[in-house]
Amino acid sequence: MGFLRIRTIVDERPGRLASLAGALAERGGNILGLSVQTDADGTVDEFVADIPADPGTVRAALEGAGGRRVHVVPATAHELTDEPTRALLLASRLRAAPWRLPELLADLLRADDGRWIYGEAVSDLPDPTQLVVPVAARRAVRLRRADLPFTLTEAARAASFVRLAQPPAEHPAAEQVIRLADGAQVHVKPLTGIYRAAVGDLHDRCSPEARRFRYFTSMPALPPRMFDRLCDRTRGHSLVAGQDGQVVAMANLMFTPDPGIAEMAFLVEDRWQGRGLGARLARMLVTEARDLGYAEVRATMLADNTRMRRMLTSLGATLACTEDPGVVEARLPVGALVAT
Repeated sequence: MGFLRIRTIVDERPGRLASLAGALAERGGNILGLSVQTDADGTVDEFVADIPADPGTVRAALEGAGGRRVHVVPATAHELTDEPTRALLLASRLRAAPWRLPELLADLLRADDGRWIYGEAVSDLPDPTQLVVPVAARRAVRLRRADLPFTLTEAARAASFVRLAQPPAEHPAAEQVIRLADGAQVHVKPLTGIYRAAVGDLHDRCSPEARRFRYFTSMPALPPRMFDRLCDRTRGHSLVAGQDGQVVAMANLMFTPDPGIAEMAFLVEDRWQGRGLGARLARMLVTEARDLGYAEVRATMLADNTRMRRMLTSLGATLACTEDPGVVEARLPVGALVAT
C-alpha cells in the first residue's frame, strides 16, 4: 500500500507497544517513525510506517493487538523529515512573515485548513477534528483536519508556535505580588531551602483536615526528604505565598514520567482558604507548565475535598473517578486555562 500514518491509544502496561509493533511486522510493516503524545483519553502512539496493506487491514490488526481508537491515514515520504528540524524551519518562516500564521500553523500540524476567526469563544477541543488556537483577545486561528483528531499535545505545540508571532513576553520577577478579591496582598516566590522553617510552621498552623486533603493523611510535619524533593527544580517547580513574614500557602508542580503531563497540589492555611488564593496559584502553575512544554496538568484529590474540586472545575478541569472510590482525578489542558 505504501506509507501510512497510524495513531492508537494504548494502555500503560509493559509489552503493549511491542504487541502493536509485532502486529505491524506480521503484515510486512516497517516502522519509520514513532512519537508519543498526551491526549484526553490517554497516551497516543503515532507511527509512520511503510506497509503493504490497506488501512482497514492495519486498523483491524492493531485493534486485535490491544490498540484503541485506531486511526490510519495515507502518508507521504515528505512526512519522514525530522520533526524538530521541520518545526524550526517553520518557526523561521513565521518570524519572517508573522501574518502567515494560519497557513504555517496548519503546515506544522498537517491540518487541512487554517484560518483567522474573530470574536468566537475559545473552547478546548470540543470537536477533535477542529482546533481553535487563541492568539489575542477575541482573535484566534481555527484548524481543521478531517481524518486525524487533534491531541492535547498538538494543542500545546500550536500554542507554543503562536507565541513566536507575538511580542516578547516580560519575564516574571522572582517575586510576584498578587491582590485577592478581598484586597489582601500576598507575595509569591519560588520554593527554596530558606523556607524550610516557614513551611514547617505552615504545617503546624494547618488543621489536620487541611493536611489530609494535601497528603491523604494528616501528616503533622513535612519530612525533610520530601521538602528537599519539592525544592529540586529537576523534579518540579514549587511556589510559596506569604504575608507578614509567614508562609500561608504552598503550591507544587511535579513532573511525571508520563509524556506531556505534570501534577499539581496545594496546601493553603485554613484562614486563607476560600479567598481565591488557590485559584491564583493554580493559574501560575499551569502557566509554568505551558512554558515548560507540558500539554496537561492533573491533580489527584480526595473525593470529599469539595473546595478543591470546585476550584479546579471553575478553571476548566474535568473530573474523573479512579480505581479508589475515595479519590478523584482532575485533568486540566494547559491551553484551556492559559487561553482564559
